[in-house]
Amino acid sequence: MALSGMRGLSVFISDVRNCQNKDQERLRVDKELGNIRTRFKNEKGLTPYEKKKYVWKMLYIHMLGYDVDFGHMEAVSLISAPKYPEKQVGYIVTSCLLNENHDFLRLAINTVRNDIIGRNETFQCLALTMVGNIGGREFAESLAPDVQKLIISSSCRPLVRKKAALCLLRLYRKNPDVVNIDGWADRMAQLLDERDLGVLTSSMSLLVALVSNNHEAYWSSLPKCVKILERLARNQDIPQEYTYYGIPSPWLQVKTMRALQYFPTVEDPNTRRSLFEVLQRILMGTDVVKNVNKNNASHAVLFEALSLVMHLDAEKEMMSQCVALLGKFIAVREPNIRYLGLENMTRMLMVADVQDIIKRHQAQIITSLKDSDISIRRRALDLLYGMCDVSNAKDIVEELLQYLSSSDFAMREELSLKAAILAEKFAPDLSWYVDVILQLIDKAGDFISDDIWFRVVQFVTNNEDLQPYAAAKAREYIDKPAIHETMVKVSAYLLGEHGHLLARRPGCSPKEIFNAIHEKLPTVTMPTIPILLSTYAKILMHTQPPDLELQNQIWSIFHKFESCIDVEIQQRAVEYFALSSKGAALADVLAEMPKFPERQSSLIKKAEDIETDTAEQSAIKLRSQQQVSNALVVTDQRPVNGMTPDVPLTLVKVASTNSKEDLYPEDHISNGENGTVTEVDPQLPSADLLSDLLGPLAIEGPPDAVQSGQSSLSGLEGISDAVDSAAIVPIEGQINAVQPIGSIHERFHTLCFKDSGVLYEDPHIQIGVKAEWRAHQGRLVLFLGNKNTSPLVSVQALILPPSHLKMELSLVPETIPPRAQVQCPLEVVNLRPSRDVAVLDFSYSFGTSLVNIKLRLPAVLNKFLQPLSLSMEEFFPQWKSLSGPPLKLQEVVRGVRPLPLLEMANLFNNCRLMVCPGLDQNPNNLVASTTFYSESMHAMLCLVRIETDPADRTQLRMTVATGDPTLTFELKEFIKEQLVDIPVMSSVPAMAPASSLPINPVSLSNDPGAILAGLL
Repeated sequence: MALSGMRGLSVFISDVRNCQNKDQERLRVDKELGNIRTRFKNEKGLTPYEKKKYVWKMLYIHMLGYDVDFGHMEAVSLISAPKYPEKQVGYIVTSCLLNENHDFLRLAINTVRNDIIGRNETFQCLALTMVGNIGGREFAESLAPDVQKLIISSSCRPLVRKKAALCLLRLYRKNPDVVNIDGWADRMAQLLDERDLGVLTSSMSLLVALVSNNHEAYWSSLPKCVKILERLARNQDIPQEYTYYGIPSPWLQVKTMRALQYFPTVEDPNTRRSLFEVLQRILMGTDVVKNVNKNNASHAVLFEALSLVMHLDAEKEMMSQCVALLGKFIAVREPNIRYLGLENMTRMLMVADVQDIIKRHQAQIITSLKDSDISIRRRALDLLYGMCDVSNAKDIVEELLQYLSSSDFAMREELSLKAAILAEKFAPDLSWYVDVILQLIDKAGDFISDDIWFRVVQFVTNNEDLQPYAAAKAREYIDKPAIHETMVKVSAYLLGEHGHLLARRPGCSPKEIFNAIHEKLPTVTMPTIPILLSTYAKILMHTQPPDLELQNQIWSIFHKFESCIDVEIQQRAVEYFALSSKGAALADVLAEMPKFPERQSSLIKKAEDIETDTAEQSAIKLRSQQQVSNALVVTDQRPVNGMTPDVPLTLVKVASTNSKEDLYPEDHISNGENGTVTEVDPQLPSADLLSDLLGPLAIEGPPDAVQSGQSSLSGLEGISDAVDSAAIVPIEGQINAVQPIGSIHERFHTLCFKDSGVLYEDPHIQIGVKAEWRAHQGRLVLFLGNKNTSPLVSVQALILPPSHLKMELSLVPETIPPRAQVQCPLEVVNLRPSRDVAVLDFSYSFGTSLVNIKLRLPAVLNKFLQPLSLSMEEFFPQWKSLSGPPLKLQEVVRGVRPLPLLEMANLFNNCRLMVCPGLDQNPNNLVASTTFYSESMHAMLCLVRIETDPADRTQLRMTVATGDPTLTFELKEFIKEQLVDIPVMSSVPAMAPASSLPINPVSLSNDPGAILAGLL
C-alpha cells in the first residue's frame, strides 16, 4: 500500500503508536471514528482523495481489532471508481471488512463482473483477488462462468489466468455444487499442456481439488501429469525463477504427485514405466545436505514420492530402495530429518512384504527410542509397535521394559499399553506373558490401567497349568518391601485364588502368605481393602485343618472393619465373618472362580483398530485414548463425618461368568438379592455440588435456582414425569434403577428460557449447565458433580447433535473424584434454522450399576434469537417487502391455552421475541420482532403478528414473516408450540408494560384480505 502521500493517515497511525496505554489508544480511535462518521454523513462534500483516506483509516482501525460497523457502503462504492488508486482501496477494504453473506456485496457484483470481463488486466486481477478471498455463494453463482472463461482464454496474460485458476479453486471449495464443471475434463487436460509454470501450478491446484471429488471424469489428465513430472525431473525448459535451490519447481512436483494419488492405479504400461522412472530418479537424487532450505524442498518432493510409490504398490525392489533411503534418514544427526524418516517408515508398514526389510533397521530404531527429542521417541515407539511380530516380539518388548524405567512420564502410559498389547498378541507362551505384565506393573504401576491386570487374571483363571506359576511369581513380588498398589491387588488376588497350590513350597504356608499380604494393608487405599479381605477369606477357606491362631487373627481383622464407613468394606467384613463361622458354608460360597468365557481382549481390539488406520492416525488415536482429560477438576475437601472425602467407590462383584466384558476380580457374594445399588451412609451430608461449586467456575456468577411451574416447550419432544426414570438404563437389566431427583422434563424446559441451572440430578451425580449465546455461536459449560464420597468411574459423554448444529465437547474424564466437580466446555455453532434438539448420551458406573441417561440439551431455536425493538418507520417497510408465502406464513391456531394478553407478551419476551407496543392499532393484537442468527444467513430479521379473540382465548391468528422460507416455517411452528396448552409462566417477570397492551374485543371472523388493515 502506497500510503506515504496521505499525511492525515500517517499522522493518525503515529498518534495511535504513541499512545501510552490501551485506554489512550481507544480514546484516539473513538475520536477518529467519530470524525469519519461525521464526514461520511456529508458524503457529497468528500473528494475521492478524502474518501480513500478515510476508508484506509477504517481498515487500519479494523486491523487493530476494533469494530467498524459503518462506512461499508463507502468502501464498496470505491470499487466502481474509474481510477486505480480508489479502486484498489475499495477492493482491499471490502475484502477485509465484509464477509461472504454481507448484503452490501450484492451491490458490487455487477461492477466486479464488469472488471472481470473487461480488458484492463490490472482491474481483472483486483476483482479476481477479491472474489477468491470472499468466495461467497452469490459470487460463485454470478461470476464462476466468467472466471472459467478467463482460465481458458488465449488472449489473457498468464498473470490473469493464474489468478483466475486460483479464484475458481476457491469458489469450487466453498460451493462445489454451484460451480459448473461439466465437460471440464478436456479443458483441464488442455490446461496441463501450458508452458508457463505459474499457470500450470495454479491449474494443478485446481485439478487436485477436482479429482479429490471425482477422479473418474479426469482420466485424460493422468498421462499429462506424468509428462509434467518427466519435464520437471529432467529439468527441461524450467525458468530460473521457478528453480528453488536447484530443484525445478518443487511445489508443482508435490501437487502433481498428490493429484496422481487420487487415481486408483495407472493401467497403461508405458505411462506406468515412465512414472516409475521419474520416481526412481527422485529417490536416487535425494540426499541430505547442509543447506536447510534445500533439504526442506527436496524432502517435500521425496516424501510425496514415497507416498505415491506406496499408493501404486510398486515392485519390491523399489520398496526396498525406499526403506534403505529412509534408513539413512533415521541415522543422521538432524532431528527434523530423523523425525520424517521414522514417520515415513511407519507409513511403509502399511505395504505388504516390507516389514522384513524394515526389521534390518531395528537397532537404529531402538536407538531413536532413547533420543533427547520426545517427538522422535514417540515416532520410534510407534514404529517399533507397528513392526513387531512373533519373530521379534521378545526383543522389542524387553527393550520397551528396559526403557520404561528411564522414559518420560508423558510417555509411560502409552508405552505400557503398547508393551501389554504386544506381549498378549505375540506371546510365545503364557508364562512369558505373565512375567511381562508383572514387570510392567512393578515398573510403571501409576500408568497401568485396570484392564491390563484384569486380563492377566482372566488368563490365569482359564489356564490351570499357569496357576501355580502365576501364584509363585505373585509370592515373589509381594515379598518386596515397596511395591505399587496395583501389584498388591493382582498379587493378593492370585494368591487368594491359587496360593493353596504352593503349600508344599518353602515360605508358602497359609500363615506366611497371609503375613506377607497383611503387611501391605496399611499402605493401600480403601478401594484395595475389599480385595485383601476377599483374599483373607480365601486363605482361611483353604487352610485345612483350620489354624486357630490364623483364624482368630483374620476374624479380628473382619471385626475391625465391621464398623468401616465404606459400605463395601463393611459388608464384606460382616459377611465373611458370618460365613467363616459356619465352616463348610464358606467353601461353598467362596469356591474357585469359574473359567471366563473366551472373548477378544479389549487391548487386542484397540490394537486391531489401530492397525486399520494409517500409521499417522494410529499414533494420534492411541494417544488420544490414553491422554488425561483437559476438563477442570475441582475437589470438595470438606471432611465428612470426621473422615477425608477420599473414600473409594465400591468394586463391582463377579458372581458368575455373566459378567461385564472385562474382568472385575471379586468374590461370589452378591450385593443383595436383586443387585440393588449400594448407597452410602444416609447420615452423610447431602452434596449439592452445583450450589457450592458452580458459581466460581461458571461463565458469570452462580446459576439461578430452578423454578417449578415455568413455561414449557410442548413441541420439543415433551416427556412426562412418568418416563423420566425410563431414560436411565441399568446394566444387566437391573431391577431397581437409579431414580432421578426432580423432573428431567421440567429441568430441560426451564433451561430453554434460562442460561444456567440444573439439567439432571440423581443420588450420585448432579449435571448443571451454564451458557453464553452470541449471535450464531454459543458456549455451554457442563458441570458434572460427584455427590458421593466415592469416585464415579467409567464416565462417558457423547453429544448427538442434529444436522443444523455443529457441536464440540471437550474431553470428559473417565473418573470423577469423590465430592468433586468437573467442568466440560461445549462449543455450539448454529448452521441454519431448525427446531431439532441435541442429545447428551451420558453414562457412569457406581457400585453395581451402570447408569445411562439421554438428556436433551437446551440449545434450542430461541437461543439464537436477539430481541430487536423496531419503530413504526422501521417496521412497515420490512413488513410490506415480505409479501406472501413462503416468506410470510399465516395460520389460525386452535387449542391455545387461554392466556391474558400480558402473560402472552411475557412469554414472547422470554422467547427473545421483543414485543413492540403501539405498532398495531388493534389493542388485542401483539406485534414482535427479533433477529435470527445462523452461520448460513448470519443476521435475519423476523417479524411476528398475533391476533387474539377476546371472546375465545383458545384460538388466535398468527402471521410470521422473515427473509428465508425455512426460517419462517420453523419460527412459526416454534411459536405455536409455546402457545398450545402451556402452563402459566408465573415466575417469569413481565417485560412489557400492561398499559401498552389494553384489551378490547375483536373477532377473528373478519375478511382475511383486510386482516392487516390495522397495520397497513
